[in-house]
Amino acid sequence: MDGTNGSTESHFILLGFSDRPHLERVLFVVILVAYLLTLVGNSTIILVSWLDSRLHMPMYFFLTHLSFLDLSFTTSSIPQLLHNLSGRDKTISYVGCVVQLFLFLGLGGVECLLLAVMAYDRFVAVCKPLHYMTIMHPQLCLGLVSVAWSCGMANSLVMSPVTLRLPRCGHNKVDHFLCEMPALIHMACVNTVAIEGTVFVLAVGIVLSPLVFILVSYGHIVRAVFRIQSSSGRHRIFNTCGSHLTVVSLFYGNIIYMYMEPGSRSSQDQGKFLTLFYNIVTPILNPLIYTLRNKEVKGALRRLLLGNRKGGKE
Repeated sequence: MDGTNGSTESHFILLGFSDRPHLERVLFVVILVAYLLTLVGNSTIILVSWLDSRLHMPMYFFLTHLSFLDLSFTTSSIPQLLHNLSGRDKTISYVGCVVQLFLFLGLGGVECLLLAVMAYDRFVAVCKPLHYMTIMHPQLCLGLVSVAWSCGMANSLVMSPVTLRLPRCGHNKVDHFLCEMPALIHMACVNTVAIEGTVFVLAVGIVLSPLVFILVSYGHIVRAVFRIQSSSGRHRIFNTCGSHLTVVSLFYGNIIYMYMEPGSRSSQDQGKFLTLFYNIVTPILNPLIYTLRNKEVKGALRRLLLGNRKGGKE
């Protein structure tokens, strides 16, 4: 070992939960089941939104992208984790680590921005209902989604190389189950205060700015709801907006903790379980939240499963 990054570029060792071999077997079963449920749940949302013409609306266009994001995000790390949990081989190639880090950061950034776009969609629907379809026309929806994808991936293009270029002095053991930014920063053999400051500034732009926009949007929505006299109208708005707010809370509750305090200042063990929750639990819950609280999605599922004739009678 010559102390440079080049000496360990062939592979990394993902330590994951290797210090708890009894837990690995349990986690393998739980994560495998959860991953399969994630694939089924999010694929169902995409399929239903695509096949049912009644769901060809901006809200479900954005929901389809959210489900695709969850599928991509989970698939970027869970198959590798299952492989590592199933045996003694805990390695990941350097290229695999680079791809995993880029996708993890990029897709996470896209989701932050997409949740902000979805909040804007709900703001227009509640506060400007008569002009909703005029404002949220297909070109604008496509443009907003394109901006979210572009900015999220551009942010990853900046943050990933900054993280990977840190001197590791021959260390190739990642104290995590994936190539995640705080764990890679923690491996560095130099003072990381400057890099953590850079990460914090970038995180403010990609994580906190969308959150502020979401909170402001919902502030306007709450004011508009209080002006509605009809209790059924309020209930319908709370159903659709409540689903989105629940998803936002789950998503931001984890990501703020993980990325606003990167590196050695955060507990590695706690970080692993939070990342596991972020990787598995949130993508499973998103389809459930939107189907259980949304009559239109439940109706579309019934029409898809029971056929158009039965669906039309309901």
